[in-house]
Amino acid sequence: MSVKLLVLLFWLPVAGFAQGFAGLGGSAEGFAIPAPNPTFQFPKDAGAHPEYKIEWWYITANLKDAQGTDYGLQWTLFRSALAPEDGTGWATPQLWMGNAAITTPDAHFVTERLARGGIGQAGVTPAPFSAWIDDWLFTDTQLSATGPDFGFDMTLGDLGPTVFHGEGGYSVKSTSGQASYYYSKPFIEISGTLSLPQGDVAVSGQAWLDREWSSQPLASDQTGWDWFSLSFDDGAKLMGFQLRGNDTYTSASWIEPDGTTTAMENGAFQARPLGMVEVAGRQVPTRWQVTLPAKSLDVTVRAINDAAWMATSVPYWEGPVVVSGSRQGRGYLEMTGY
Repeated sequence: MSVKLLVLLFWLPVAGFAQGFAGLGGSAEGFAIPAPNPTFQFPKDAGAHPEYKIEWWYITANLKDAQGTDYGLQWTLFRSALAPEDGTGWATPQLWMGNAAITTPDAHFVTERLARGGIGQAGVTPAPFSAWIDDWLFTDTQLSATGPDFGFDMTLGDLGPTVFHGEGGYSVKSTSGQASYYYSKPFIEISGTLSLPQGDVAVSGQAWLDREWSSQPLASDQTGWDWFSLSFDDGAKLMGFQLRGNDTYTSASWIEPDGTTTAMENGAFQARPLGMVEVAGRQVPTRWQVTLPAKSLDVTVRAINDAAWMATSVPYWEGPVVVSGSRQGRGYLEMTGY
């Protein structure tokens, strides 16, 4: 199979970017649909769910070197299905995409891998846990990826508690009822080496894993989202997102240092852009005011590097941020549809 055909086959389910990031607003006909009151089973649910159309294993990390310089790291594996079934060999309808990035205050490095399922090139095994695409690897103890001009080899320590978003992991995305299954591990200890053009850098910090799967989590009018994962200096954390459409839909989880989680209803979390910058020929907001009155939160979220554009098959903005205001901290911001 030619490289061009492989890219075309991968692109088909994600081409409707205006209908939602990575095809998330497309048809769900024939696929399983998330339902309220889920029961999660581990380690099974750490693996793939081929009966659902879309799924991801998404790690971001806020890191520092010995001099206190901030770095950001991203490792993501996306699964997208052409049909609600699994298979073997080239007959499988499962498609895979990997994104990896390192962000520094002065540079942003990004690379991408595409793969077809069924031939061992990419996949996930739940026990012992392993997610991979080509030579990129994510296990309970290791995270690694390479690109043309960068790479990273990281060790994962204590994974910390698992938190479930929405109603016990059932995360609603619109007033029309679109939803996903969504859980996170936001307390992962991480350390290792970033390989950059100027040399290797030893770093350490904290990583955040997001696991999500669904078949149509976006409404037809929703064109993108702004997603925040914020870690505050006192140990508390916030996951919050807003989906932009005819009406803005928001959701958030307040996470205590021990992992106790409080779900916030639509409208409780507010994110307001404070300034736009031109990135890759687009106007993108890289400074925000984030408020959550229920927790007396009023903070400014600012990108460490405005130019953290993910120039991948489905382009988006993703990068580390610093937090100031009623609480101090760091985190990650993802923006799609700009």
